[in-house]
Amino acid sequence: MKLPRPDLRSQRGLTLVELVISMVVISVALSGVLLLLNVTILHSSDPLIQHQALAIAESYLEEILLKPYSDPDGVAESGRPNFDNVADYNGLHDVGARNQFNALVGLNDYTVDVVVAADTLGLPAVSAWRVDVKVTHRHGFSMNLRGYRTDY
Repeated sequence: MKLPRPDLRSQRGLTLVELVISMVVISVALSGVLLLLNVTILHSSDPLIQHQALAIAESYLEEILLKPYSDPDGVAESGRPNFDNVADYNGLHDVGARNQFNALVGLNDYTVDVVVAADTLGLPAVSAWRVDVKVTHRHGFSMNLRGYRTDY
């Protein structure tokens, strides 16, 4: 029994030009996917940095706004653990996030700046302290929070 012999004219393959073109197309598609992956990886930590900066700013703002409006003893204190009113925090500059006892809490890539200024709110005008807390990450991300403390 003889096996049928394939007709050589009916067989087709890839030419060298078709092979090179398909390699170029695949390379372009792959480089686009890898570029997108690279951008995604570079910015994957941004939400974490933003969340930490917000938590730091909120904690500083809460600490400051819970202090009395006016100075109980009439003396300007030095050192954060000794601050006893809102105005004492004006000009505070912390490198690394710190707690109310001025101890580092492990977030050393952040810088915190506080500005306290006199302001008025509403009609009739009510005296208030405007507290601006700015938290900056070493990579340039910055977040500002503002709060007001009135004399009530």
